[in-house]
Amino acid sequence: MTVSLHPMPPERTTGWIERIHLEYIEARMLSGEPPEVAEAKAVASREENFPGGVPLDTHRVFDIVADGDVVGYLWLGPLPAGGDDWWVFDVEIAEAHRRRGYARAALDLAHAEAKKLGAVSIGLNVFGYNAGAKELYDSLGYAVTATQMKKVL
Repeated sequence: MTVSLHPMPPERTTGWIERIHLEYIEARMLSGEPPEVAEAKAVASREENFPGGVPLDTHRVFDIVADGDVVGYLWLGPLPAGGDDWWVFDVEIAEAHRRRGYARAALDLAHAEAKKLGAVSIGLNVFGYNAGAKELYDSLGYAVTATQMKKVL
């Protein structure tokens, strides 16, 4: 298995931005936020990270390529405050390609890329319902830095 990261071509980036925007709203709602709150947070995130409809200059959006096929994407960059703390904003493997080690390999490559670009740490968010992703991140050495909890009344 050969996995590599390739910059996402600009002609696909616009559609990708729209798709992840909608997926982010859905994820926030699955985590218990009302639709209007989820939408507002997603819009704010899109405006901050994709001014003019393109990723920030400091961010990297990659296709994850395994044995010549695009199997997913990965987006990383420095935190909005700047500095040497970086963030994996999103990583996804297409459902047909999951459970083959592609996400693990892509994250290892992302760690090396971030370090090469000056990062001293890298973080990410995992929604509580995503147990499979949490298991992967735990196995890669990510440590919990905060826990938000909610009870529906």
